[in-house]
Amino acid sequence: MKINPMKKLLIASTSTVHGKAYLEYLLPELKIFFKDVETILFIPFARPSGLTHDEYTEKVRCVFESIDKKVEGLHTFNDPKGALKNAKGIFVGGGNTFVLLAELYRRDILETLFQVVDKGTPYFGTSAGSNIAGVTMMNTNDMPIMYPPSFVTLGLICFNLNPHYLDPDPNSTHMGETRETRIKEFHAFNHTPVLGLREGSWLAVEGEKVTLKGPLTARLFRENQGPIELESGTDLSDLK
Repeated sequence: MKINPMKKLLIASTSTVHGKAYLEYLLPELKIFFKDVETILFIPFARPSGLTHDEYTEKVRCVFESIDKKVEGLHTFNDPKGALKNAKGIFVGGGNTFVLLAELYRRDILETLFQVVDKGTPYFGTSAGSNIAGVTMMNTNDMPIMYPPSFVTLGLICFNLNPHYLDPDPNSTHMGETRETRIKEFHAFNHTPVLGLREGSWLAVEGEKVTLKGPLTARLFRENQGPIELESGTDLSDLK
């Protein structure tokens, strides 16, 4: 994959960490990330349960007002491709990844989204919005309540993500599959590396450079290898 040196991404595991309000923990980073952006184009299509596109956009708008940014919802534009091409900054929110990807395919804007971000439009994603930054969405935790035409996503990074990664609880009596087990199942049939992003962690992408950020470690899974703990600050630029 040819990497545009202007590409700029902030890919977060989650929008909300325990004890803080929506996006609160990321606001200092977002103020820097969107420092040259006056208006952010928000893509609300993952739609958390109970929220309309308008309500989801308003929730985001209220948060970004605190750092003096305006927000417009992509769903309000008659020409979504044109809106993406003219956007100065993009935020894709969390919710259900199957719903998000199906809607991007239905509106025929997945390729346009890739093109504008690949050319340098800042892209911020949380949860489902982070899942689609990888090669495929096959490591989402979401239930398949919609059926997208493909699991292929933006491919803005050369590996897959498992946001909201949870470690096994040694005190739990639950005997079902852990996240680690599910990812190993994925690697029985697929080669793509998977990064388990714990809550409060994110990836900072600038051109070819991909760096793990946040207060916690992340867990890297590769085909036919044991998982590896990665410290905050780890350079993942060569991961593929």
